[in-house]
Amino acid sequence: MSKSVAQRRSKIRSRIRGRISGTTVRPRLSVYRSNKDIYAQIIDDSKGVTLCSASSSEDGIKDVKDNKVAKSALVGKKLAEKAMAAGIKSVVFDRGGYLYHGRVKSLADAAREGGLEF
Repeated sequence: MSKSVAQRRSKIRSRIRGRISGTTVRPRLSVYRSNKDIYAQIIDDSKGVTLCSASSSEDGIKDVKDNKVAKSALVGKKLAEKAMAAGIKSVVFDRGGYLYHGRVKSLADAAREGGLEF
């Protein structure tokens, strides 16, 4: 019996979330990738609060005429800037069931360059 891509991703995502949890000291950097945009947020799971977020649909990024991988890098840099302003230096990375490759890898690498540690 074949499973859909969404069912497969859901199973992987729940397995990842079983192991990874964001704390006040080290919040979780969560990635969501749609066909058009990419969204990232830093979450404190112990309080259930989003500390900061960035997406490719924000002003300044959506106007850039570039491919989706390059826009993902811009989202990673913007998220790292917001995190540094909020005093967050270290996070755990939650790839959300996606393969660590392409847009997800581009966002993670840019966030590292911006100063986040994970």
